[in-house]
Amino acid sequence: MPRNLNDNICAEHVFAALFKKHSKHLHDFLYYKFGEEYDPKDKVQEAFIKLWENCANIPPDKAKSFLFTSANNLMLNATAHKKVVLKFKKTPQKSHTDISPEYVLEEKQYNEKLQRAIANLTEAQRVAFLMNRVEGKRFKEIAELLDISVKAVEKRIYGALNKLREEIKEL
Repeated sequence: MPRNLNDNICAEHVFAALFKKHSKHLHDFLYYKFGEEYDPKDKVQEAFIKLWENCANIPPDKAKSFLFTSANNLMLNATAHKKVVLKFKKTPQKSHTDISPEYVLEEKQYNEKLQRAIANLTEAQRVAFLMNRVEGKRFKEIAELLDISVKAVEKRIYGALNKLREEIKEL
């Protein structure tokens, strides 16, 4: 059926024709790209709902691109949300009822001791130590960044650890 470009998507027959023409292809596109896990049928429906809500602003010749873009974005949002949920599940949740006040106080005192001990390191030792232990950089990376040898990095970190052990007996 040839469409008149002046037709409005808000007209029920135009919207129905768009649904009939694109829903199967849109579902297949989402299914092949993302699989069944994120329920492509729901995302197809949501994309058509978005199209209906914006029907006055979208010309009929742009409807297909709007649908595919909307549906793809909905799936990407679902994927991102699932990643957040999985990351949250992986982090151990502390129950405040399980932790004694003595433990909280000891932890606070230990952290203060550790911060003082790190502050007492020489600048060279502190920089190398924090790059290694906090940022997770390897000795070779630190050496390149500081423009020193790997052996010098090893010596700085070894010296920092020795000083920290002297100042904090719990280490």
